[in-house]
Amino acid sequence: MKSILNRIVVALIITSLASVMVLGKARNEKVTFDSNIKVNGTLVNKGVYGLKFDEKTEELSIMKGSKVIARATTSVRKRDRKARRFELRSASSGAETELVSVTFDGMDHDLLINNSQASR
Repeated sequence: MKSILNRIVVALIITSLASVMVLGKARNEKVTFDSNIKVNGTLVNKGVYGLKFDEKTEELSIMKGSKVIARATTSVRKRDRKARRFELRSASSGAETELVSVTFDGMDHDLLINNSQASR
């Protein structure tokens, strides 16, 4: 009887831990910048990078391999419908281009980049 009860308790613990891992998932996407771009005040040179979004902390990271090149906090703007593909939006001012927002495939919201320059 104790053996069955112990197994049930262990199964419940594993199930609850697995559900916590699902809630804090990260989204990843590979992106190519055709020109230099600023992300939260940090200049990111043109090239291929990984974008990683942590839903738990609402932080977007620009990665070159395992090295973080730039970080930015985000805020959410609701969309009319889910995105059909990955979307990256930027804005130019003079000679500089700045990352404005990102939307991952299947998301029903846009991630607006908070350009505070404090989370580098």
